[in-house]
Amino acid sequence: MTTAPVESDGPTGIGVVGWLRWMWRQLTSMRVALILLFLLSLAAIPGSLIPQNGQNQFKVETWKAQHTTASPIYEKLQLFDVYSSVWFSAIYILLFVSLAGCIVPRTWQFVGVLRAQPPAAPRNLTRMPVYAAWRTDADAAAVNAAAHRLLRARRFRAHLGGGAVAAEKGYLREVGNLVFHLSLFALLGGFAWASLASGTGGKLLVEGEGYSNTITQLDDFTGTRFYGTDDLDPFYVKMNDFTSKFQSKGDQIGSAREFTAHVEYYAGSDAGKLKRGTIEVNHPLEVGGSKFYLIGHGYAPVITVRNAAGDVVYTGATPFLPQDGNLTSTGVVKVSDYGEKDGAKTQMGFSGFFLPTAPVAFDPSAGPRSLFPGAADPVLVLNAYAGDLGTDSGLPQNIYQLNTKKLTQLQQDGEPAKVRLKPGQGWTLPDGYGSVTFEGYKQWASFNVSHRPGNGIALAGGVLAILGLIGSLFVQRRRIWVRAVALPGGGTLVELAGLGRSESARIAEELAELAVDLQDDAPALDDETGEATEAAEAAEAAEAGKTDEAAEADETGEAAETGEAGGDTDGASAPSAPSDPAVPADQNSKE
Repeated sequence: MTTAPVESDGPTGIGVVGWLRWMWRQLTSMRVALILLFLLSLAAIPGSLIPQNGQNQFKVETWKAQHTTASPIYEKLQLFDVYSSVWFSAIYILLFVSLAGCIVPRTWQFVGVLRAQPPAAPRNLTRMPVYAAWRTDADAAAVNAAAHRLLRARRFRAHLGGGAVAAEKGYLREVGNLVFHLSLFALLGGFAWASLASGTGGKLLVEGEGYSNTITQLDDFTGTRFYGTDDLDPFYVKMNDFTSKFQSKGDQIGSAREFTAHVEYYAGSDAGKLKRGTIEVNHPLEVGGSKFYLIGHGYAPVITVRNAAGDVVYTGATPFLPQDGNLTSTGVVKVSDYGEKDGAKTQMGFSGFFLPTAPVAFDPSAGPRSLFPGAADPVLVLNAYAGDLGTDSGLPQNIYQLNTKKLTQLQQDGEPAKVRLKPGQGWTLPDGYGSVTFEGYKQWASFNVSHRPGNGIALAGGVLAILGLIGSLFVQRRRIWVRAVALPGGGTLVELAGLGRSESARIAEELAELAVDLQDDAPALDDETGEATEAAEAAEAAEAGKTDEAAEADETGEAAETGEAGGDTDGASAPSAPSDPAVPADQNSKE
């Protein structure tokens, strides 16, 4: 049996309202805000490592094909749509609410501080971290007025009253804190707006091709709640040619040195406003309200297929997809309109490799592989199939894959028919199926068409957050008090004291400069510093009408008080500074 209270992790017996208040205080606390920021940074990691549907649909499909076991799990966890997932949205919405719960009351409190007068001078200035005193023959009121004038000239907020001058400076420090928090608020707001009103599409263009920004001509499109297929920005873009350069020697041989797409475009429907431009990596082209990003590059062999009668049944540049850093590329050619062969409707398919720089002989174990990403010695390797491609079934097919279920590979000399061609060379197909000619190659580029209206807000928020952080770190808030008191035996005692609300090395310098400037209006007598200090203590005791014991008890009471002067010094060495009841400490501050 014990009478000790039962310990619990949370409040008990406070009712629903009490629990809601407790949860709100936890949500708006500094600890929870830091946890949410940490979780947000962790949640962004999968979005950087895993291909995203909104950025490159083709990479997502390729990743799924290579990781068949993990793909269903990733889809359930929404790892292919991290930034629009439920769990990511929950984190930044909670952070959004947490910041709002901190900024609003803190802003009102700061407005109240700005409207209030600086805190009055404490009774015992000798307890301040920085202190100076001297005796003068000048009138006490004149000294206080001179100190008020000098502090105002130094851009202090100064107030003269009660026989002393109270001044404060460095309010931009708190302004910097508020700007920083408001900027984070704007950053999250811009991100949220972009998630709700943005859209991305993908388009692959071969040299000489163009397209209009419509849903029928995009390769893929991902919209959001407030941006769909009817909201696409109208424009036209044509890629005239593509420049790619790679380092040809040294330790970094094969590294990319230049990717530039040379395009012509116009916004809207007026072709008379045609312009020319270039698109490079990290240098998108802005057309209307969308941006054109260069995200991929490869080769498109130009192939011509003739049937048994010698008629051209297929010709054009077919994009092949890179498989490694040397741009060893794979692709297929589907000839749906081949015609008839031996009285039966026939379709043909070709699959193979395009090698920008082919070796003299292929490695039997590795197969066809390019030696260099630049087109130094291009070679096209093809296999031939005949039969039914399945294109007439109405079912969608992958244009980069060949379904060989109803196809038969052509045979030549008892082995699968295959050929190695250089530009300009042809291949006579076995069994009288016609011929194939490798005319040459073109380059292709894939683009991401992005419409994100919240990027400007997020950028402005990021810049303002940096500026606010600089202000909160480098602006030093401090207070100075000046008191001139007439002594009973004649003369005036002048006291100066300073307190830095943050660790400030300038407070002592400013107090010394003020003391020097004040000598013109209150020249010091030839007294020792110790005598001035004793006079100050005697004047304090005489003014308060206290005995030594009463004064000691009063000082003990002051030291026990809690307030801004003693509790908001951010680690400054002033443990015995008096409290300041004029500006209470903010218990919910996130500084």
